Amino acid sequence: MVRAIGRRVAIFVVSLLVASVLVFLACAALPGDVAQVILGQNADPAALEALRRELGTDRPLIMQYGDWLTGMITGDLGSSQLTGLPVADDLSGRLGVTVWLVLGGMLLALLVATPIGMLAAVRRRHASGFVVSLFSQIGLAVPAFWAGIVLVMIFAVRLQWLPANGYVPLLSNPGQWFTHLVLPVISLAIVQGAVLVRYIRSAFIEVLTEDHLRTARAIGWTQWAALLRHGVRNASVQVITVLGLQLSTLLVGAIVIEQVFTLNGLGMRLLAAVAERDLVVVQGIVMVLVAAVLLINFLVDLSYLAIDPRLRTQGARR
Repeated sequence: MVRAIGRRVAIFVVSLLVASVLVFLACAALPGDVAQVILGQNADPAALEALRRELGTDRPLIMQYGDWLTGMITGDLGSSQLTGLPVADDLSGRLGVTVWLVLGGMLLALLVATPIGMLAAVRRRHASGFVVSLFSQIGLAVPAFWAGIVLVMIFAVRLQWLPANGYVPLLSNPGQWFTHLVLPVISLAIVQGAVLVRYIRSAFIEVLTEDHLRTARAIGWTQWAALLRHGVRNASVQVITVLGLQLSTLLVGAIVIEQVFTLNGLGMRLLAAVAERDLVVVQGIVMVLVAAVLLINFLVDLSYLAIDPRLRTQGARR
């Protein structure tokens, strides 16, 4: 068990290091010059060179990367090339917005999709199962931003039940925090819920055909009782795999939703930094998102070990 966990920790660390190299090179390859953005198109060449020396963008890439990596290890993501403010401080206030949005969207999608997916599996040969599958297919075709716009038109503009945009921190006003997140979370959860329904249905259909489920039915268990008692654990491995992939997708979808609802999260800041050619901020945000995706995959791997004991013995033999 310890060896299996150690291998996954090593893979996680190496993946972070490789990702940092790719993120740095991708940002360095972006067109434009931050010094030109700061001083303007008609700036004096000597002033541009002086500013590049001050910002450190005239140094070799390997030196720039080394300084950036060293800073990240100590929790320092550098300072904005435009404002001079520490990137870590800038992102700390925005991170909570994105985290609440992503976690809320996934939790809502999971709470709704799990019973519906199980129902679709059990009733797959009946009309109710067909209807569930049909609506999940329709949900897959609905863009999250379009769902957000429709929800705003109905619940914010027409009914005026909920705010259309903005964000209030949880500690400032829990009630307003909740109401401001309702529509964005639902918008993000619609498509993710439809995806989860399809995978949960498939996972439980596979479980229903296994011998131990048929044995439980033969000794008098109802289909639902056998499924809940013996099927959930077996199906959970597939569901957790999809959940990890969908959480990564949600991080990308959150950027769009933040634009629709004017939420001042990481997505809003990332798009602004790209437009301003503020590479230090871009690198910091992208690296935080990449690290979150890798961390999710790492936790998914650990959950496999907890759910399936066979993986522990396989890791030990290796």
